Amino acid sequence: MNMNTITMPADVPLIAMKRGGQMENVHRGRISVVSAKDGELVYACGDVQTPAYVRSTAKPVQAIASLLDGTAETYGFEDRHLALLAASHRGSREQLETLEDILRLTGLDEDALAIHPTLPVGRRARDEWVAAGGKPRKLFHTCAGKHLGVLAWSKLKGWPLEGYIHPDHPAQQEIFRRIKRWAEAENEQVTLGKDGCGFPVAAMPLRRLALMYGRLANPEFAQDREAARVAERIASAMNAYPDRVEGKHRLASILLEDPNVVAKSGAHGVFALGLRSEKLGVSIAVTDGTEVAWPYVIKAILKQTGGVSAETMRKLDLVFPDEFLNDAGETAGSWEAIFKLDAI
Repeated sequence: MNMNTITMPADVPLIAMKRGGQMENVHRGRISVVSAKDGELVYACGDVQTPAYVRSTAKPVQAIASLLDGTAETYGFEDRHLALLAASHRGSREQLETLEDILRLTGLDEDALAIHPTLPVGRRARDEWVAAGGKPRKLFHTCAGKHLGVLAWSKLKGWPLEGYIHPDHPAQQEIFRRIKRWAEAENEQVTLGKDGCGFPVAAMPLRRLALMYGRLANPEFAQDREAARVAERIASAMNAYPDRVEGKHRLASILLEDPNVVAKSGAHGVFALGLRSEKLGVSIAVTDGTEVAWPYVIKAILKQTGGVSAETMRKLDLVFPDEFLNDAGETAGSWEAIFKLDAI
């Protein structure tokens, strides 16, 4: 492939990894911070107009359309079920039990999921499952909750269960419409690709993703008033069951323990959060697609914008310390933020 044909985003250095006082790696990327009230940029690093695939950060908004049609009321979904609709789960016992409960409530068959059987994503859950003689299951796919939500909605509406992942399916068409509306994005700003789980996935300007999360945290500012009530319920469910959304020691779940924050990871470097009291939305895209830089980018952003309690920052520092150890338990190096949010 001719690299000259690839348009690279205008990114900036975000996080450096140092070892022995020497720079070893630098992770570049882009950051957008917007006002939840009017969508205006507050801070930016790099080009926030260039599109990014939103990946799994879209899950809470993807659930809005189905819940507007009464899916939760019809099947008796509680907050723990709604948290799984927005989840990238790791395969813990609690997550699996909640997914199995969704199957029971909806009368759906696990085989209806348009994904391959797999083992849990989380290492501990996978090891325990395999040690007990467990076999791969479709429910262990990290996006199983999202898929079940769309299947339940399709069953309610009388739409075909076959092909529910395809862009021409009525569920996917309505989801795409809702995502654009929630992000207040023009049609020409949003394109579709295919996600790892088979769903269509939107690419939009990074600042639009920040607005999506600013409005999830502050739905009173949403232009889509019809969806605001449902969005508030989804976000509240994520805060009520943070470990269902991702899992223990995951960045998004730690942040969701703080009642001021709505947060979700994507894939290949995308992460987003909303801050209620500060009325801000934040999105980041790490250019090399790594997750490892996320916590250090997010900690640096929060130190500059505020938005989390001292206890939340303590938890982040405990799970994601600035210094890292080698296998002998000795300090080997450190992570260092090398960006400063530029006021717009």
